[in-house]
Amino acid sequence: MSSLRRAWRGYRSVPIVYRISVGFLLGAVVGLVVGQPATQLKPLGDLFLRLLEMLVIPLVVFTLLAGMERLSPSRLGRVGGIVVGLYMATTAVAGVIGLTVANLLNPGVGVEFTGGKAESAEPPSLAKVVLGIVPENPISAMASGDLLATIFFVVVFGLGLAVVRDTADDEAVREGVETIFRAVDAATEALFAVVWGVMEYGVVGVFALVAASLGSHGVDAIISLAALVGTIAVAIGVHIAVTYLGVITAGLLGQSPLAFLDGGKDAMVTAFSIRSSSGTLPVTIADARDNLRIDESVYGFSLPLGATINMDGAAIRQAVTAVFAANLVGAPLGITEQVTVLATVVLVSIGTAGVPGAGLVMLTVILNAAGLPLEIVGFVAGVDPILGRIATMNNVTGDLAVSSLAAKYNDAIDLTGGVWGDGDVAERSGVLASND
Repeated sequence: MSSLRRAWRGYRSVPIVYRISVGFLLGAVVGLVVGQPATQLKPLGDLFLRLLEMLVIPLVVFTLLAGMERLSPSRLGRVGGIVVGLYMATTAVAGVIGLTVANLLNPGVGVEFTGGKAESAEPPSLAKVVLGIVPENPISAMASGDLLATIFFVVVFGLGLAVVRDTADDEAVREGVETIFRAVDAATEALFAVVWGVMEYGVVGVFALVAASLGSHGVDAIISLAALVGTIAVAIGVHIAVTYLGVITAGLLGQSPLAFLDGGKDAMVTAFSIRSSSGTLPVTIADARDNLRIDESVYGFSLPLGATINMDGAAIRQAVTAVFAANLVGAPLGITEQVTVLATVVLVSIGTAGVPGAGLVMLTVILNAAGLPLEIVGFVAGVDPILGRIATMNNVTGDLAVSSLAAKYNDAIDLTGGVWGDGDVAERSGVLASND
């Protein structure tokens, strides 16, 4: 028994991100070697996704409420304006980088177009998007996982609590509000403990997800569209290196890019593994709090919002795919058409925020705007799993970079602790460290 305990302690002494990475690699090997039978492992991966998704809405509610305790309406407006402005700017930069890399590498030239079917889709109107942010029933919005509507209600309710605490004449009412905020703090701590408990199972979950995915799709689709996959991967690599690590982390934050990567690696690996920004949100929030030392008043707002509207990875995918589609049909895009694509990418990324199937809506609208055949959507569908992984990792990295910068502008980040300080980031107490 003692040898088993020592082995377990040794296993848990390895940082969780490395264990998950090994699970990912082993899953890839099993999926490619075993093939279709590996899809039987999918329920184990689905359980991991469900555990993460179970935590999303509670974390959004409690972290936002905790943030509202320290935010006045005027400061909320400042934080919100900076966050939204940065998300818009990085999305525009992502589109420019996608188009630039695509023009340099010219994916699609010499590729045989074998067709594929896709239905056209229309983006929702601006009025519909704005009205959709305000929930008719807040409980229903939370139950359905509508992040934008949930954020709106919790921010309004949290500000209401703060106003009552500061202005109510009845001492009992003010004490009641303080009790609510203390309960929120306790619930938040409990949820973070659950998050890192779920991540322990994530080693198995990621292994199963990757094995099932590759067992089902194989590598044939990736090989046949290697130019598209490679171009998008290069563009996303450039965006992360230049925009997030260079401009934001080193230039504006004045910090080490390697420290930032160390602080966000748990969320980045998880995002790559499960292909969901909202599903990764519990891990992203934990990295922001524990590693990057961002204050809850900023990350409680910026990260849930970013998981919904920050679509830098999608902007790169759509821009590159538009150039790929044009080359595929022998009608390369001119400057005017590429400017149209860029504008459409940025605008549609806002209009489709929180809409199910947003990737399809974005791509069909962009292809329509460029006068390209919608059949391209069906043609590239085979590589969607790998493109979704790298785009989601890009989005989550951007969420953390923007949140870090917004926190610095609002004096809400501790650049002397966490990964920014001299010491290493400690294992999460009570969860990842052994108590035996």
